[in-house]
Amino acid sequence: MAETDDRTESTQGKLDRLNELREEALHPASEKAVEKHRSQGKLLAHERIEKLLDPGSFVELDRFVRHRNPYFGMMERRPYGDAVVTGYGTIFGRKVFVFSQDFTIFGGSLSEAFAEKICKVMDMAAKFGCPVIGINDSGGARIQEGVVSLAGYAEIFWRNVQASGVIPQISLVMGPTAGGAVYSPAMTDFVLMVEDSSYMFITGPDVVKTVTGEEVTFEELGGAATHASKSGVAHFTAANDERCLEDARYLLSFLPQNNADPPPYFPPTDPPDREDAELDTLIPNEPTKAYDIKDVVRRVVDDGEFLEVHERFAENIDSSVKAARFVRTCDAFNVPLVTFVDVPGFLPGTTQEWHGIIRHGAKLLYAYCEATVPKLTVITRKAYGGAYDVMSSKHIRADFNFAWPTAEVAVMGPEGAVNIVFRKELEDSDDPDARRQELIADYREQFANPYVAAERGYVDDVVEPRRTRPVLIDALETSLTKREPRPRRKHGNIPL
Repeated sequence: MAETDDRTESTQGKLDRLNELREEALHPASEKAVEKHRSQGKLLAHERIEKLLDPGSFVELDRFVRHRNPYFGMMERRPYGDAVVTGYGTIFGRKVFVFSQDFTIFGGSLSEAFAEKICKVMDMAAKFGCPVIGINDSGGARIQEGVVSLAGYAEIFWRNVQASGVIPQISLVMGPTAGGAVYSPAMTDFVLMVEDSSYMFITGPDVVKTVTGEEVTFEELGGAATHASKSGVAHFTAANDERCLEDARYLLSFLPQNNADPPPYFPPTDPPDREDAELDTLIPNEPTKAYDIKDVVRRVVDDGEFLEVHERFAENIDSSVKAARFVRTCDAFNVPLVTFVDVPGFLPGTTQEWHGIIRHGAKLLYAYCEATVPKLTVITRKAYGGAYDVMSSKHIRADFNFAWPTAEVAVMGPEGAVNIVFRKELEDSDDPDARRQELIADYREQFANPYVAAERGYVDDVVEPRRTRPVLIDALETSLTKREPRPRRKHGNIPL
């Protein structure tokens, strides 16, 4: 009869074995792989989670999962965790689920087991009504597993869509994300990228050169700057891993746990009745002179705290798309919308028309019409033509509409209107330039102001700019109990 091995049979032996396996699962990569990863200024998968979550709050799931692929000698390499760390913890005391891909194991490539781990935490996040945060750092599908890895991606994509608008989904791209792997982050609510170390593209520079002849670097093709300013895939960029993780924590502080909960509330130290006299002189006397609308926002919100989304993207052609996406995101997660309006109209020109300004503008109009969260509007200066209608006007069911005395609500600007309405009179005038200036002054006095709209109730009140903050706070408090049922239907058909 064989002697009993205390190591495997005794309770203490089993506990020792558990600790050994946990240590092995915590450090699955070779020293060479870890050193190479760190040399690029990148944190390890576990380290990223620890810095993202509240200290000591992380609970790891499926740490002992290993791949099951019998081909290409893969059974000889079966590290615990299989290139992704999954689990849950807290951020500012709020429960979140998280996964972090590990590039030091098989290049972070996705296998069947890898996908199953991610799908499990996504399912749990949806079931328990918690945000899910994905940290992406992967070389793509694991070639050795063939179509099974592709099936794993599709299972993740399906869950992204089912969770969309139900729980917040945030993607942190902290390394390469290529091929089909890009579609999961692209379908989440917010994408954060790290400058100079993260990339997203369908096909890499080598394939691009082979197929199109273009020579392009990784950074130019799919780096953080490219996706923040050109493609609009990235909402935020950060200088390094630590800053990206901190930004994700800050972003989450604006979002609720799920679509059934209100956004987080923190009692402000900034007095609700605070006025700001600087706002009274912020709008230039010259209607063509520019000013920074962000100054208005910072002077109105609590303590000047303002997180700008898509700061570097969409200054012209895609601005309607950018705004529509933002409106729909806020509506999905019960975040009230305050719209400051200074819009002379839709940008003219062949480039705009040929690139679909009608279709893109319709997206923004659709988004505002569809939104049922409290909608507040402040017209600071120009609100002309169709842009007046689109930008959260009373006619598309904004709840409270205010205007500053400097507001101009009309079909078009005085200069354009006079040239059209009084064309014949100007042609027959002995001094057309002088007469034009007279007519422009008359038009501006009669129409380029907020009072015609206020007479008809299209604007609820004309307020002193300095009082904007207390006026909006009162309107928001009144809107807290808003209920607006939607018509029964499967879904609308937004003009994509």
